Amino acid sequence: MTQVLTRPLRATLRLQFHKGFTLEDAVPLVPYFARLGISHVYASPLLRARAGSTHGYDVVDPTRVNPELGGEAALRSLVSALHGQNMGLILDIVSNHMAVGGSDNPWWLDLLEWGRLSPYGEFFDIQWHSPDPLMEGQLLLPFLGSDYGVALQDGTLPLRFDAWHGTFHVEHYEHHFPICPSDYGELLRVDASLDAQQAEQLKNLADRFSTLSYQTDAHSLAVPLKAELRDLVSDPLIAQAIEQHLKNYDSLTGEGLRRLHNLLERQSYRLASWRTAADDINWRRFFDINELGGLRVERPAVFEATHAKIFQLVAQGLIDGLRIDHIDGLADPRGYCRKLRRRVDSLSAGRHLPIYVEKILGEGETLHRDWSVDGSTGYEFMNQLSLLQHDPRGAQTLARLWQRHSERPADFSREAQLARQQILNGSLAGDFESVAQALLQVARDNLMTRDLTLGAIRRALQALIVHFPVYRTYISALGRLAQDEVFFQQAMDGARQTLGEEDWPVLDCLAGWLGGEPWRQRPAGRQRKRLKHACVRFQQLTSPAAAKAVEDTAFYRSAVLLSRNDVGFNTEQFSAAVADFHQACIERLETFPDNLLASATHDHKRGEDSRARLAVLSERSTWYVDQIGLWRALARPLRDDEQVPSAGDELILYQAILGSWPLELGIDNPSALEDYAKRLWQWQRKALREAKLQSSWSAPNDPYEQATEDFIRRLLLSPEGELLRTALAKAARSIAVPGALNGLAQTLLRMTVPGVPDLYQGNDFWDFSLVDPDNRRPVDYTRRQQAMQPPVDPVDLLANWRDGRIKQALIARTLNLRAEHAELFRRGTYQALEVVGSEAHRVLGFVRERGGKRAIVIVPIRCAELQENGANPQVHAPLWGDTRVKLPFTVPDEHLQGLFSGIKVTKHRELTVCAALGDFPVNLIIQTTHT
Repeated sequence: MTQVLTRPLRATLRLQFHKGFTLEDAVPLVPYFARLGISHVYASPLLRARAGSTHGYDVVDPTRVNPELGGEAALRSLVSALHGQNMGLILDIVSNHMAVGGSDNPWWLDLLEWGRLSPYGEFFDIQWHSPDPLMEGQLLLPFLGSDYGVALQDGTLPLRFDAWHGTFHVEHYEHHFPICPSDYGELLRVDASLDAQQAEQLKNLADRFSTLSYQTDAHSLAVPLKAELRDLVSDPLIAQAIEQHLKNYDSLTGEGLRRLHNLLERQSYRLASWRTAADDINWRRFFDINELGGLRVERPAVFEATHAKIFQLVAQGLIDGLRIDHIDGLADPRGYCRKLRRRVDSLSAGRHLPIYVEKILGEGETLHRDWSVDGSTGYEFMNQLSLLQHDPRGAQTLARLWQRHSERPADFSREAQLARQQILNGSLAGDFESVAQALLQVARDNLMTRDLTLGAIRRALQALIVHFPVYRTYISALGRLAQDEVFFQQAMDGARQTLGEEDWPVLDCLAGWLGGEPWRQRPAGRQRKRLKHACVRFQQLTSPAAAKAVEDTAFYRSAVLLSRNDVGFNTEQFSAAVADFHQACIERLETFPDNLLASATHDHKRGEDSRARLAVLSERSTWYVDQIGLWRALARPLRDDEQVPSAGDELILYQAILGSWPLELGIDNPSALEDYAKRLWQWQRKALREAKLQSSWSAPNDPYEQATEDFIRRLLLSPEGELLRTALAKAARSIAVPGALNGLAQTLLRMTVPGVPDLYQGNDFWDFSLVDPDNRRPVDYTRRQQAMQPPVDPVDLLANWRDGRIKQALIARTLNLRAEHAELFRRGTYQALEVVGSEAHRVLGFVRERGGKRAIVIVPIRCAELQENGANPQVHAPLWGDTRVKLPFTVPDEHLQGLFSGIKVTKHRELTVCAALGDFPVNLIIQTTHT
């Protein structure tokens, strides 16, 4: 293997690839990314996904680079361009699931065709043994648009013959359901007039297909038979005879319906309405998405098959790091990560490839250090930044406002618990029942617990999951880890408060089975296997239950302040002290110094600068309360129904507008307002359906949705909406300046605290996006490339701050300093700096130090009060008064160099904030103490 030089990891740029932005499209942008200071492109999944995929997580063939993106040749072209700039590529991979349904996943189709005889029968996480006799040995396929019987009667399940492949399948719109070759005999015994030789050939082949039903190697024996069938049907008379025979299976006729139904009953699957999935699903999905089937990557054969192409690319030096999607979906995250690390290390001798896991960390939870990974993807850092920028004084005012108008809980934990109950009884009911049944089998293995009923187990299990404070635990053969015990006990305490005392003993049994009693203590055999199975299924349920309840439900129901509702956020907490932020940075440096640091992702609920702007409302909560009263009064003429939209949906809409209102949007621009209205309605419809209060994906409330869309369009486009439109635009402008300062502060912090900064595509300019797909819109790279032209003048940047160049300049200057002083930022110590003076509570400062170099960072926080009439994101210098940052070291030269100018140090070893932030809103000072 050719020795590959290590490309130092300093800063990543996340790119979302799809057919509208291919690997080749990224090649000419590489020089711009290099000038920006990026060291690694961090790519969305690149293996072959479902046609038209906009994200790549719906992989249908993991053995190929996606041809829609340009294929492997385009990947090599991009990597060559990156290497030419001494840059690398980090690849997002999907180990948990594949896209299923449709007609494009060869592994899935083979599984449907052969059932457990398929070599892929154990690839997917299927419960073949079901307590339901109708499901025993069969795979539920909930892909029909109607009930099965209705689909038969309506003729939407036609039997088809694919002459090119020599196969039969039933078709339902885009879905193909293969017929097992052992049933081909029946389908080839045609009654049409053929000559004797043709008839004999077809009969002989039909007989041989029929014998497959009792052949142990039927899968391999069928291959030459299909090839022979393909050859036979090259004769148009034989092909026509087969097609004519299939008319006997036309379900629009009574006899045809009977024949087709009997044929389908013999298959390894049972076709059903999509609505049955929630209750009857007997295979693991990604969350509750029927089109994404869970993989058993813990099995060696599955691991090798799904990772073969990845390992080939690593061995060839094309990949410089990996990001693992949804690590909590796996049966054994620790085992998987350690196995992946060993393999990657063996394939990349002489260089270290970082491995990052997408992991949502709960309050007080830390990433397990024995996983052999380099860190998480940085959701927890987004939360830490957000907490820093929210003023605790606004929490109660905003909570009271929300509760009074919406009549919903201001306590987010209560909202999340209600959502978990709904999810466990709704879209994940089948998954929940699977865990309950597994625990029932464990109970029956012991004389002391065999009298426990399924109903009691269900009640205790649901109460436990509803109160689970983290996504999951990580039970091993030795039981629950000490690191997880505190979270499990929190769930137990919450469940006890919910359950009646008669169910407490059942809860105690669950605590024992789910890691309290190590399964290794049980005798090897069926009992141990059942206990382990129950533990794994439990852990694979708590994770999607949390995600669906919190991220995809409660975040859209609760709007005390939307800037505290995002993926990975501890929304129950409104704000945090500066000391907490410093402590988190120190701990990250000690444990995962190369952790990714994100402030925006492809999954975020709103753009990083939108959140930064909304955080200003925590400082202006009283003003905001007054505005809500005015806006609701102005909104009355826009309604056809006083109840639509609901008060809660109305308040959520106003916050969405305040956060996303484009800086350049004027109320006298009909075309721009029309575009914005379309974006806003796209967000609103998703928000309504995710909330599951007034509408939902499974049962859209068309009248309510239409009335809400009409409300938005009147607000933004009609004459009667002008007063409210003007008021909202004015309010958005009034918080835009302090919001932009928050945005610059979080940008500098992300690039200078311990960890590896990650920039989401397009966020080198302002990001006021809404939830996906809005945050995945095309990026105007031409404008960004044109904007990065020297020289950089801070006066000009501040005067024209709305165009985004000020953010781009900050990123480029900081990341290039990071490249120049790589070890200082990579492993430099972290020390909080003391700030004193009248506005000390509005300043955060710290110093990084290593090898005779120091980086001093100073950023403002919660400064809305100082910027009420500000024209740009800089706090007017005199407003800082006597505020100073104390330096705990001697400065040989009393002048230090900041981002754009020099700063004088006082004789008391202090930096006055008015000087440090005199020409730019935030500052980074590099000091070399000796050569």
